[in-house]
Amino acid sequence: MASTTREVTSGESSLSTPPPEPSSSSSFPSSNAPSSSSNFDIVSTYRSLLRADPDLTMPLAAISSLILLLSHTPPSTISETLSLLSDASATLQRSVRNPIALSAGTDLFQRYIVSTLQSPSSMTTTTTARSSNSSSSSREGKGTARGDDEEEEDGFRGVRDHLLSSGRLFAERAKEARGLIAGTARKFVRDGGTVLTAGRSRVVGAVLAAAAEAGTRFRVVYVRDGADAITSTKGTDMVEQLRRKGIPVAVIAPEAAAYSLGQVTSVMVGAEGVVENGGVISRMGTYQLAMLAKSAGKPFHVVAESHKFVRLYPLGHYDLPIRQTVLEFREADSEKVKDGEGASGGGREGEDDEGAVDYTPPELITALVTEVGVHTPTAVSEELIKIWY
Repeated sequence: MASTTREVTSGESSLSTPPPEPSSSSSFPSSNAPSSSSNFDIVSTYRSLLRADPDLTMPLAAISSLILLLSHTPPSTISETLSLLSDASATLQRSVRNPIALSAGTDLFQRYIVSTLQSPSSMTTTTTARSSNSSSSSREGKGTARGDDEEEEDGFRGVRDHLLSSGRLFAERAKEARGLIAGTARKFVRDGGTVLTAGRSRVVGAVLAAAAEAGTRFRVVYVRDGADAITSTKGTDMVEQLRRKGIPVAVIAPEAAAYSLGQVTSVMVGAEGVVENGGVISRMGTYQLAMLAKSAGKPFHVVAESHKFVRLYPLGHYDLPIRQTVLEFREADSEKVKDGEGASGGGREGEDDEGAVDYTPPELITALVTEVGVHTPTAVSEELIKIWY
């Protein structure tokens, strides 16, 4: 089934509003001597950023890569710059099997850039640069000898610097989101309660750590998945980090989740993407946890940064714009698996796919917490639409 996408979309208002005077200081690298964008490898840059900072999310790594691309690109026209960002975003999305989280960051950043270009401060920058170039030419007696293309390029240089400053500020704001969410969502962790979580979400980890630091006494039930046991240590790392903070953690297999809910007061998970209707796309198994929580009458909270809002309106699991084969039917005499099939991309039969995701509909979600505050799923669309209109 083809993915159903609407033009009325998602986002977050605080990130969508370009600052009138963005600061030039930032922790993001910059380049004083731009080089040709053809020499800039956007995919390698993106992967290097993820390797260098384990706490960096895919959307933020993509945004940071686009900022570095702009800093390495010679001054050009606005149209060429927007085209450059669009092409680079498409290249990044093609480089990963599941581009949902990555595309959330690139789409939001491109919309932010457009908003920045439309802001009065950007128009003032362009006008001032062009006036300065015109005055300089007149004083030198060159008149109209100076080519229009050169004047436009010099005029855009100021706009480009403005874009870089705004882009870096945008990324810094996005990086602060996790701490803001932790400060709000920790109130859902009750003293003497037990929180069940899964998926190795760094935002959930930050929330639980903030609750512990605030003096809340609680326990955690962590549902491990196949990736924890086979290909990743992130789940183990999260458990150890929580235990080092004095939080008692019990690690269980997925099949013990329903059994454990009797001792759980709430369920909290992260998300790879938040869609327009308030539903979430997250690691495989999130949907079944939400169904179990609903059946047991337990609150199901989702914590996610607003740069994970995506312009999608899926009708269900099979309407997501990604390719994943979770169900692989075989006959007794079939040993050869077709290319691209299998839940783990050609691994052992029935083995969990580390990148597989599912869709949790909004009716199973109690509340969604972003850096802006707490939202009910039905109110998400109204909040997210602000970025686009």
